[in-house]
Amino acid sequence: MGGMISDGDFSIREGNFLPSYESLRKFECPEWFKDAKFGIWSHWGPQSVPMFGDWYGYNMYMEGSPQYLYHQRVYGHQSQFGYKDVIKLWKAENFDPAALAETYAKAGAKFIVSQAMHHDNFDNFDSAFQPRFNSVNMGPKKDIVGMWKEQAQRLGLPFGVSEHLSSSYGWYRHAKRCDTDGPFKGVPYDGCDAEYADLYHEGNNEFDFKGSGNFDREGWYAQFDRFCRHWFLRMKDLIDKYQPDYIYTDSCLPFNAITEEMFRRRRVYSHPVDENERGAQYGLGIVAHMYNTGLAVNGRQPVYAQKDKNVNVFSIGVLEIERSQEEEITEYYWNTDTSIGDWFYNVKDVYKKWNFIAETIVDVASKNGNLLLNVNQKPDGTLDYECAHILRKLAEWMAINGEGIFGTRPFRVSGEGSSGFKNEREYDDKPVDWQPNDVRYTKCDERGAVYAFLMRRPNDNKAILRQLNSSREKVENVVLLGCGPLPFTQNGAALAVDLPAALPSEFVNCLKISVKWPILNV
Repeated sequence: MGGMISDGDFSIREGNFLPSYESLRKFECPEWFKDAKFGIWSHWGPQSVPMFGDWYGYNMYMEGSPQYLYHQRVYGHQSQFGYKDVIKLWKAENFDPAALAETYAKAGAKFIVSQAMHHDNFDNFDSAFQPRFNSVNMGPKKDIVGMWKEQAQRLGLPFGVSEHLSSSYGWYRHAKRCDTDGPFKGVPYDGCDAEYADLYHEGNNEFDFKGSGNFDREGWYAQFDRFCRHWFLRMKDLIDKYQPDYIYTDSCLPFNAITEEMFRRRRVYSHPVDENERGAQYGLGIVAHMYNTGLAVNGRQPVYAQKDKNVNVFSIGVLEIERSQEEEITEYYWNTDTSIGDWFYNVKDVYKKWNFIAETIVDVASKNGNLLLNVNQKPDGTLDYECAHILRKLAEWMAINGEGIFGTRPFRVSGEGSSGFKNEREYDDKPVDWQPNDVRYTKCDERGAVYAFLMRRPNDNKAILRQLNSSREKVENVVLLGCGPLPFTQNGAALAVDLPAALPSEFVNCLKISVKWPILNV
């Protein structure tokens, strides 16, 4: 598992937070994160090399899968050229984080996130507990995380990292197998070679830490505990080196959900589990260490984001929703993450349209959330012309309409109209067929303004805003961002705004509405 666990330091930095739910529930989402609304993520690593999309290192060992067939025909059989060899091909030779960070900031990003490690168990930094398979000692020979942090600091932006290590162990179980047919039938894949156990993990990996597969209980717990300890040390090393303002864990709190499922639901052990018991304590310890470190070093509250809608768990940080979102305004602050295309570069991708991304940012901001967007990087570190075009169009739109996004808070309702994103199932972020009467609202108390985003051009060039009728607030003036003041009338039914024939934005336009304060929440 890389590094010597016995030599590790399992202490955490002293501070306001202790490694317990009771202490960590004192977390309050910081204003910098609420103000940000939009971040850009470099979800990038060795799996970009084949340009075949996400989970390549997993699927290439799935006999008969498209990635398995592609791998054999391009690189050779998995017994001779495995994922360890794909890593060596990743050079990042044209990676220019300074230029990319400036492009991201112009597109509206208010924080930048670097992938620290994916499920492939490869670290994008000089890792003390993954000393061989990391980007400084193999592949690019560059500190990818450190380079991103340097540029975020230069631009005055908060910096974050994502970790996907907690799901890594079972991810490589297919690498420990062999073909069941064909010319290499029975020949073990390279994951069976003990020389590479620091990448493919120790053991047979024929189970994951959610409890699937056949295993002996005591042997399982020994490996589970060892992996939890290893994860803790890897994460502590990452935090100590980079003091991130934001960490996204691609799972529930490690290893709370695993502990719950294994020890309670699946009844591997018969006794009930305390919320702070066994695996969960490692995750709680890392969150406390992160918070105390960030406050001590950066002087601001970091944010821990993880995918668990159990209020007793996500209240220790921010709820993360992958490729989906909340349907209405929530009392808690949340974050959604998505990608322009696949999670890793994929030549078969059909990218999101730039306006779909802008519309998502608006809709998420109206409901008390942030959007974290992955921009797909090619293996050499550059963007293809389609991604570059999307960012240019976002920059143009943000230059006009960003005032209605950044530093705002939700209005009393998220919007008007019948259209919207529906959280019907996870991983379903499809475009919305917006109609002329669809509106999304934000507000800014300091500016004395309500912002009304017209998701499509209203009929007859007249915006009808029923939430802003005279029985609620008195409207003093209306400005179309990117244009200027507009004529309006207000009565007990609605605010009616006359729009010009030519609008400044092709899709979504924003009205800045100055009202007599305070806003009424009725």
